[in-house]
Amino acid sequence: MDKFYNHAFQGRNKYGNKRVGSHASKKEHYRAGELRMMQRAGLISDLREQVSYLLIPAQYGECGKDFKNRPTRVLLERPCSYVADFVYTDKATGQTVVEDTKGVRTKEYIIKRKLMLHVHGIRIKEV
Repeated sequence: MDKFYNHAFQGRNKYGNKRVGSHASKKEHYRAGELRMMQRAGLISDLREQVSYLLIPAQYGECGKDFKNRPTRVLLERPCSYVADFVYTDKATGQTVVEDTKGVRTKEYIIKRKLMLHVHGIRIKEV
């Protein structure tokens, strides 16, 4: 039974999407193609993929001294970042657009979307 179960679900994503090339889903892959065409047509510029934004920096604490009597720091919490699928400039408005292709809005994504607005003042465009 375990052998069948592992084989049947091998390569499947939690939400059922399938990777296409370097993209996380077919939807993201097709959107990348659309945006590349828009860039060639001169509608957008400076198209970038997988752009990372720091939302909460790493948290460190002191935990004593090392052998040279210097304070040692220990990582308490790792940083929290949001990785946008696409970032580009809309030539009609001159605005920078941060875009995410969404199939499922997870709780984690919703929190990161709110933090993007709060920390960076950026509203994510969902496609």
